[in-house]
Amino acid sequence: MHIQTGTQFMIGFLVVLGLLVLVTFWLVSIYNQLVTLKGRYQNGFAQIEVQLKRRYDLIPNLVETAKGYLQHESKTLTAVTEARNAALAGLKAATAAPGNSQAMQQLAAAEQQLHGALQGLSVQIEAYPELKANENMLQLSEELTATENRVAFARQGFNDSVTAYNIYRNQFPNTLVANRFGHTTDASLLEIENPQEYRQAPKVSF
Repeated sequence: MHIQTGTQFMIGFLVVLGLLVLVTFWLVSIYNQLVTLKGRYQNGFAQIEVQLKRRYDLIPNLVETAKGYLQHESKTLTAVTEARNAALAGLKAATAAPGNSQAMQQLAAAEQQLHGALQGLSVQIEAYPELKANENMLQLSEELTATENRVAFARQGFNDSVTAYNIYRNQFPNTLVANRFGHTTDASLLEIENPQEYRQAPKVSF
């Protein structure tokens, strides 16, 4: 009788232990997938960062090249420089917190401001054929255009990774694990108004 009771107890114990192992494995697998997906969109933003830094590094050369021809358009050049600096600050904040809603909005707004400033500069350049034909200006235009295309490609990759993370995080029962282990909010996309126009901005009249 005692042997039978002990056997039943052991079977019950093993069943419970097996269930605990399965539950633990399930929790770990969900958590690991969340970490993997978050890592992907963070890496995706790192690619954006590389291209935007390159773009911001080109803009001072653009301003310096135009300065000799646009001596009476200092406000335009100042606007480009200030917008570039604001975008650089926005990128720094976004790099510290990829996917953070406030950081993504700050960067998007700064990029829109920079886009508008560059558009204003291109209008001024139209009035100076010699500047348009300047070898350095032509090279900068080509480099900016190529960089913009890479930015657009990297941004699409980032947004796709963010979407994949958000979908997985919000699926049931994944959301229970996510909320319990620090994945409490959706990541935010990097959304730029009029993305097609934004991507083509450096081409305008340079």
